[in-house]
This record gives sequence, C-alpha cells and structure tokens, in this order.
Amino acid sequence: MSKLWQKTTNVDKLVENFTVGRDRELDNQMAAFDALGSLAHTRMLASIGLLNNDDLALVQRELKVIYNEVQEGDFAIEDDVEDVHSQVELMLTRRIGEAGKKIHSGRSRNDQVLVDLKLFFRHQLQQVVNETDSLFRLLIQLSEEHKDVLLPGYTHLQVAMPSSFGLWFGAYAESLVDDLEMVLAAWKITNKNPLGSAAGYGSSFPLNRTMTTELLGFDSMAHNVVYAQMGRGKTERIIAQALSSIAATLAKMAMDQCLYLSQNFAFVSYPEHLTTGSSIMPHKKNPDVWEIMRGKCNRLQALPNDVAMMTTNLPSGYHRELQLLKELLFPAFTDLMDCLQMANFMLQNITVNKNILDDSKYAYLFSVEEVNKAVLNGTPFRDAYKQIGLDIEQGKFNPEKTVAHTHEGSIGNLQNEQISAAMDKVINSFDFKKVEDAISWLVR
Repeated sequence: MSKLWQKTTNVDKLVENFTVGRDRELDNQMAAFDALGSLAHTRMLASIGLLNNDDLALVQRELKVIYNEVQEGDFAIEDDVEDVHSQVELMLTRRIGEAGKKIHSGRSRNDQVLVDLKLFFRHQLQQVVNETDSLFRLLIQLSEEHKDVLLPGYTHLQVAMPSSFGLWFGAYAESLVDDLEMVLAAWKITNKNPLGSAAGYGSSFPLNRTMTTELLGFDSMAHNVVYAQMGRGKTERIIAQALSSIAATLAKMAMDQCLYLSQNFAFVSYPEHLTTGSSIMPHKKNPDVWEIMRGKCNRLQALPNDVAMMTTNLPSGYHRELQLLKELLFPAFTDLMDCLQMANFMLQNITVNKNILDDSKYAYLFSVEEVNKAVLNGTPFRDAYKQIGLDIEQGKFNPEKTVAHTHEGSIGNLQNEQISAAMDKVINSFDFKKVEDAISWLVR
C-alpha cells in the first residue's frame, strides 16, 4: 500500500488493515481540501525558495485539475493507496514527475491532516449555519402566520395556561439563535491555521505561516506549534458541542410534533403522503419522520461525550486514535444536515388546528387569566386565587376564553423582529465571504 511515510519495510497486512480502518472511505470527503492545502503550501514553498517557478506552475496547474476532478466526482482513492494525502501526491508525481515529489517539504502528514480537517470542518459548519438559518426563517414566518391561534401550554404535562402557535414556533426559532452562538464558537476555534506546525514541533525550513494563513482565508494561525497539534481533538470536541446543541432543539421539536400529531392532541396535521400507515390499522398516520429525527438527534447529543472519551488523558503530541474522530464527526454532520432539511420540509407542509380550545377540557387554561382580571379590578391576589379555586371545585368556573398578554415575548407581543435581529447579528459574525474569496482566488 502506498504511504507517505513508507520506507522499505512492509507492515503486516493485519496490522495495516486494523490501523487504516475507515480512513480511505472517509478521506474521500477531504480530497478537495487536501488540494486546497497543497495549493497554499506550495505557493509558500516557492516564496522561500524551495520550489522554482517552473515547478510551482506545474504543481499549481495539476492541483487545480485534481480539485476540479473532486468537485465533478471523478476522484477516488485507489485500493493500494493508504489515504487521500498519499493519493494526491501520487497523482501529482504520475502526471508531472519530479515536481510532484517536492510538495511535502516543510510539512508532516500530521499538519497536513490537521489543515485538511480544519478546511473540511469550516466548510461543513458553513453548511450547517445556512440550513439552520433557513429553518429559522421558516419558523419565524410560521410564528407570524399563526400568532393568533391559541393552543394549550403545559407544565408537568398538565394543562396549564394559554399558549399560541406564534409562541411555539417562535420559541424554537429563538432556540436556534442560541444554538448558532455555539456554532460561532466552534467556527472561531476551527478557523485557525495549523499548517507549518509539521509533526508538532515546527520545521528548520524558514516557513511563512502567515502567508498560508492568508491564502486559505483563516482568521489567524494556531501560533504555538505544539498547541496546533494539541488542537486536534479539542476542535472536534467543541464542534460536537455545537452540533449537539442544534440537535437538542430539533429533538425537542420532534417530540412536540409526535405528541401534537397524535389523536389525543390533534393540534397539527400533515398531508397523508408525509406520514406512514400501519400494516393492520387503516386509520393510522404515523409521524415517522419526526420519530427518526428524534432518534438521530438524541444520538447526536451523545457526540460530545464520545469525542471526550476518545481524547481523555492523551498527552501532548500526535496519537493514532485521533483518526477515529473522523468516524464520529463526519457522519454527525451528515445526520444533522439531513435532520435540518427534513424539519424544514415537513414544516412547509404543516397544518395547525385553529379550534383546539373549543374542547371543554381546556377551560381551566384560563384560570390564571380570571385571577388576574380580578386583581386588576382591585381584589388582592391571594383572595382572587382562592375564589377562582372554589369556583373550579364547585363547577361554577365559566371563563372568557380570551387572553390579553402584551409584555415583551408574550402571546400578544412575540418580539419576532428582535429575535430575527439577534439571528442576523450571529450570522453576520461568520465571515463566510472572506473564506469564499480566498478559496476562489486559490483555485482560479
């Protein structure tokens, strides 16, 4: 098997298969980013005299060809090649000869992997932000559309006080704002350049790490070369926290949807083709999408612990089990993106029940409203509370089924504009354009 680190001794096949694991399968997702990292690295090598202009032109041209092949789906890691890094270098050497052998000067596979991962994670986080923002906008739209439709609010799963679909949709929208604050923290940690740290102890070549930082659109570099390597595992742990935060919001929403779609609640409905039936009960409309989403998102909430257990008690420096983090993080991005997209799709087709509170069992929802009315008319709160309680016990409670909530964030004052402004502020804190401009320049 072709390896960047191979000398003359062949590794035992059993050992090789065990240690390589799923690397080749997962590395295909990093191929474009490996080409990008090498595009920046080789420009830097030329700037310090380690590549002449002719070799640089050859390498740059062919790396761009490989990058475009990846984008078009024409890239694959060959069966006898260990990973994406070996594959790209092998392709270069086959196509342009000796110049392809020079691209590894001044770097180790350690910092090559690190920069590929940083670029991959950065790209994936941007996709998550975009999908989350799309779901957020839909939730705000639904909140406004249904702001006057009341539904029961619950505490302890007991009917408690009036709520509204405006509040319900808006609550999940605002939750996503806080979730993206977590993603922003992950983005800031991710968006630091480790390239040039080599095996974790720097290089005797006069590398220009500032140059590669700027070429790849990073906000800054991980300055200390030992810390650049220590950042592997830490970056994944912080990303896992961010992904699990969004997953927690989606899992709670999915649970609400499963309850609200049931016959005992009947608060919402969906077209029949978006639900599933039973093999023996013809009346069933099962919320399978929301149930699968709930399961996936509950599993994602375990991700931070999985990452922590993989990295706990590791000393500084590189350790081979760090590659297993890809097996945790790569599928997690896929699952979360699927859940965000499906939540968006399902909610575009939701129908809300506008007559929920016509059912007499929800009359007690308005007990607090009646207490407050009495207080506003001069009755001390404790006396009003006791009187309404007696009316309920004696079957005399006959409330007006109206609410007059006007304070900030309540049924009559949803604050959706303020919530949207908060989301805009978070979104604008991600400097996606800087990254996109840098990558566009590198591959032009």
